[in-house]
Amino acid sequence: MNQLKLKICGLTIASQAEAVARLGVDAIGVIAVANTPRFLAAEHRSQLWRAVAAANPQTNRVLVVVNPKDSNLDDLYPEAGHQFLQLHGDETPERCLELQQRLDLPIWKAVRLRAKEDLVKLQAYGDVAEKLLLEPWVPNQLGGSGHTMPLEWLADFQPPCPWWIAGGIGPTNVAEAIASLQNMKLTPYGIDTSSAIEISPGIKNMELVEMMHKKLKGINLTLIPAV
Repeated sequence: MNQLKLKICGLTIASQAEAVARLGVDAIGVIAVANTPRFLAAEHRSQLWRAVAAANPQTNRVLVVVNPKDSNLDDLYPEAGHQFLQLHGDETPERCLELQQRLDLPIWKAVRLRAKEDLVKLQAYGDVAEKLLLEPWVPNQLGGSGHTMPLEWLADFQPPCPWWIAGGIGPTNVAEAIASLQNMKLTPYGIDTSSAIEISPGIKNMELVEMMHKKLKGINLTLIPAV
């Protein structure tokens, strides 16, 4: 049986990140986008990453950025403590490859979908992104909106690489979401969640995190293996 992965994104407190890692969560995301509700400044990230690595070395440490400029790359190298770079802006496949080579980091590319037709753009990232992340487009928000994406958009989706799905998926609807995808013969690599398990932006509800982890790991995938 394949096991779906769980990524908890938007953590801002080292002690919470440590607790999440101890649960066995597969990936933790930290937001490095200034002027967003879950932003964590560079001087605080290293403490959080150290706590995660000590609690569970198997938990992937993912830094989320948007359209990074060459002049602002100093804090994006893996020496800062993260292991993966999630690009959440308008980065082209060429820019993804450039950043991967320059920073020596695997790239996860997030794509916000406005409509089903946007799925075609994902194919171009198959050779440069280790994983894709699909979520709905919401005006003036780059993620963590709590909005869900119409899963029927994915009916004919042919993923070019492993993919996460995000957008309003939490303990109350994760089983239904996975069942819908399985009925379309699709299995994501994992679920990325943030607002659905929060008290407030950046502050997680650990009871909901534990519930989400338990529910996701209890789902039996029977129709088709993940990519």
